[in-house]
Amino acid sequence: MSFARYISRHFIVTLFSLLVTLLILAGCAYFYMLFQLPDVATLKDSKLQIPLRIFTSDGRLIAEYGAMRRNPVTLDQVPKPLLNAIIATEDQRFFEHSGVDIIGVLRAGKELLLTGQKNQGASTISMQVARNFFLTPEKTFSRKINEVLLALKINSTFSKEKILELYLNKIYLGQHAYGVSSAAAIYYGKSLQELTLAEMATIAGLPQAPSRENPITNPAAAKIRRDHVLQRLLELKYIQPKEYEEAIRAPISTYYHGSKITVSAPHIGEMVRNVIYQQFGEGAYTNGLRVYTTLDSRLQQAGNIALRDGLIAYERRHRGYRGPEKNLGALPTSLSIWQKILGDASQNDGFVPAAVTHVETNGNVAALLASGEKITLPTSGLSWTRRGKGTSLKVGDLIRVLEKDGKWQLTQVPQVEGALVSLNPGDGSVLAINGGFGDADSGFNRAIQASRQPGSNFKPFIYAAALAKGYTLATIVNDAPLEINDTGDPNNPWQPQNADNTFTGPTRLRIGLIRSINLVSVRLLQMIGISDAINYVTKFGFDRDKLPPSLSLALGTASVTPIQIATGYSVFANGGYRVTPYFIQRIQADDGKVLYQANPTTAPGYVKPGTTTTQIMPPEAIEPEIAYLMTNVLQDVIQRGTGYGARVLNRRDLAGKTGTTNRQVDAWFSGFNRRIETTVWVGYDMPKPLNEYGGQAALPIWVEFMKTALANTPEEPLIPPEGIVSARIDPNTGLLAQPGQENAIFEVFRSDTVPTESTDENFDSSRETDEDDGQLF
Repeated sequence: MSFARYISRHFIVTLFSLLVTLLILAGCAYFYMLFQLPDVATLKDSKLQIPLRIFTSDGRLIAEYGAMRRNPVTLDQVPKPLLNAIIATEDQRFFEHSGVDIIGVLRAGKELLLTGQKNQGASTISMQVARNFFLTPEKTFSRKINEVLLALKINSTFSKEKILELYLNKIYLGQHAYGVSSAAAIYYGKSLQELTLAEMATIAGLPQAPSRENPITNPAAAKIRRDHVLQRLLELKYIQPKEYEEAIRAPISTYYHGSKITVSAPHIGEMVRNVIYQQFGEGAYTNGLRVYTTLDSRLQQAGNIALRDGLIAYERRHRGYRGPEKNLGALPTSLSIWQKILGDASQNDGFVPAAVTHVETNGNVAALLASGEKITLPTSGLSWTRRGKGTSLKVGDLIRVLEKDGKWQLTQVPQVEGALVSLNPGDGSVLAINGGFGDADSGFNRAIQASRQPGSNFKPFIYAAALAKGYTLATIVNDAPLEINDTGDPNNPWQPQNADNTFTGPTRLRIGLIRSINLVSVRLLQMIGISDAINYVTKFGFDRDKLPPSLSLALGTASVTPIQIATGYSVFANGGYRVTPYFIQRIQADDGKVLYQANPTTAPGYVKPGTTTTQIMPPEAIEPEIAYLMTNVLQDVIQRGTGYGARVLNRRDLAGKTGTTNRQVDAWFSGFNRRIETTVWVGYDMPKPLNEYGGQAALPIWVEFMKTALANTPEEPLIPPEGIVSARIDPNTGLLAQPGQENAIFEVFRSDTVPTESTDENFDSSRETDEDDGQLF
C-alpha cells in the first residue's frame, strides 16, 4: 500500500469520525436544549397581561389601569385586510412553512453577504410568538437557536390560526399598545372594524420598529413603512390598484387616544383602584379584573353636568373671564403642531382644549381641536368675556370650550370647587359622585376627603337630638340676642347672630328649622346639653373628635365631608337606619368568574324583588318616629323655607336643608326622598368667601341633578310609623289650641310627647307666625 493511499484512507476515516463526533455532539446539544426549552403547551392556558377595568353598574367604562393597554380579540374579529397586511409584511409564507422559513433565512443570509447589512428579516410569526412569550429580547446566538427550536415546537403543537391569534394579541405596537385591537384604539380611537385600509397598513407596519416608525412621534417614518405595507399587499394581489392608490394618498393623521372612557368618574375610579390594589397587589393591573361599581351611568353624567354648569355659572356671576391659559404664537404652517399640544393639554370633564385660529370681524371666533376638527364660537356666547370693545381673544390663544345643546361655547376651568354625592339611602350604594374639577388626576376627592364646616346643613342633627330628649316641633324657643362667656375673654363674649340680624322672639322649633334661625339652634343645643347632643349626633356616623364640644356646634362648626353628610341624611330618608356607603358591586376575573359580590346591609322596605341573598339589617341609628318627624319638617324647608328653590321640581316628597358657614365660606344643600339622597358642597380649596348662600350656590346644582334623578319616578308620600299622632295647637305657644280657635294649626308628635296643656284663654293668639316666612337664608 502506497504511503499516499495510506494517508488518504486515514484522512477519510478521521474525517468521518470527526463528522460522526460532531453529529453526536450536535445531537446531544440539540436534545439538551430541547429538553431545556419551556413547555409550549402552556400557551393553551397563557394569560395575557390585561389591565384593570372599572365599570358602572350598567356596564359602561369608567377607568382603566395598567401599563399595558390590551384588549384581546379572537381571529374572526380581526378584519381580513389587516390579517393580509400582517402576513404580507411579517411572514409571507406563514401558512406554508413549519415554523422556520428556510427560504426567508437564505434570502436574509444572501443579503447579509452581499451588503454586509441586515436588511432582510428572517423571523417568522411563530418565532416572534416564541420570543414574546418565552424569551428575552437580548440578541445572542443561543437565544436565536432557542427561538428556532421553540418555533418548531409551537408550530407542531398549535394550529396556524391559534398561533396567529396569539401573535395578534401579544405583539407590542408602541404607545403602551399590546395587540392590534389596542393599537386601533390608541392610534385612531376606533375598533378594528372601523379602520380604513391605510390605517390597517400603518398598524401592520409597526411590529418591526414600533418606536422608530410610530405614527404619533415620527409620522414621516410611519408613512414610509405604511406605503411599503401597501406595496406588499398590491404585489401579492391582496388589494386592487384602485384601493392602493386611494390608501397611498391618505395622510398619516393620528394622535394618542386614551382609554375610551364612556362615563367620567375619575374620583370613584381612583377609589376602586386603591381598594383593588390593596387586595390584589401588582396583579391588579395585569390580571384582567373587571370591577363593577354601584354607579348609575345616567345619574353620574347628570351629576357631572349639574356640578360643572353650576360652578361655571358661579364664576360668570362673580369672576368673569380670566383669559386664555397661554398663547401658542402665530398660526403654524402645519396645524398638526397645535394638535399635538392640544392633545397633551390636561383634560377636564367637558372642558375641551382648543386653539384660536381666526377672529372674524363680526366677533365670531374660529378654533381648532386636538382631533383636527374646526369649530366656531358665535359672538353671542362670548359677550361675558368682553373687555371694552371687541373680544379679548386672539390667534394662538389656548382656551377651553364646551359643547352644549349641539353648540360650542367658550368656557374656563372654574377656580371655585364643589362636590356632589348621591346615595341610595336604603343600602348606602353610591349612585353618583364627583369630587370636583380642579386637578382630578391628583387623586384629591373632595366628596370623601375635604373636611369642611357644614353650617346650617348640620342643624337637623341637633334638632333630632332635641326630639330624642323629649322636645317637639311645637316647643317654643326664644329667638333673641344671646351672649355666651365661654371664649376665655370676659371682655369679648360670643354673640351669635342670625343671618338677617333680626329676631322674631318666641319661635316654634319647626319654624326655627324652616327659616334656619341661628339663635333658636344655639339656645336649643344649650337646652339639651352639648354632651348629650354629641352622643346622639355620632349615631349618624360623624366622628366624635370632629365635633367641637361647644355651642358653636349648633351652627355647624364641625368638620365633615360631603359623603358623611349624605350618610347622615340617609338616616332620615330610610326611616332611622345607619347604612354604610359602598361603591363596589362585584369583581370578576377575566374569564367571567365572580370573585366578589357585595351583600350590603339593607333597611326594611328596600330589598329588590328577586333578591336571593339573605337581607342583613343595618343598625337602627334613631327611632323611626324621629326620622319621620325630621323628614316632615325638612319637607317644609323646601315648601316654605330656605330650600324654596327646590319647589321647581314640583314634588311634595322632597325634603332637604341648605347650609352656609360663617362669612359664606362654604355653601351646602342636602336633599332626599325615600329613594335617593344627594348632597352638594361648593367652596374654595383655600377657604375664602363665596358671597353667596347655600340656596344660591349649591341648591341650583342639586335641583339640576335631581331633575334627571327623579325623572319618571313616582312620588312616594311620607307614611307615618306607629306612634305618630297629630294634634291642633296654638302656633304661638305650641300648646293645645282652644276649641274653635281660628288660627289653630295641626302639628305631628310622638304619641308620648303631645302637649297636655291648652293655651290660656286670655293669651293673645292673634300674632300668626306660621305663614310669615320672613327673610330666608
